[in-house]
Amino acid sequence: MKGYIGQSITEPILDYGPPINIIDLDDGRRAYQWNIVESGLIPISGPNTTTYVPYADSCIHTLTARKVGTDYIVEEHRQTSVFCD
Repeated sequence: MKGYIGQSITEPILDYGPPINIIDLDDGRRAYQWNIVESGLIPISGPNTTTYVPYADSCIHTLTARKVGTDYIVEEHRQTSVFCD
C-alpha cells in the first residue's frame, strides 16, 4: 500500500474496496483502514507424500490522507506488523 502515497484515496478504494474504518483525525487528516487477508496453502513434505495445510494471515493497513480541494491525497501508510506486506 506504500505505492499509494501521493495518490488520491480513490485509487486504493478502487483496488481493495471500501475501507473498514474511516477516522477523522484532529489535525484535519483522515485515516482509512483495510483488513487485508492473505491466504493459501503451505506444502508439508513427508517421506511418501506432500500434504497442503491452509493458512490465513490478517493485517490492518492504514492510509492517512490530507484534503486537497475536494479529494484526499494519501500521505502515509501504516500496518499492524512488520510481517504484513
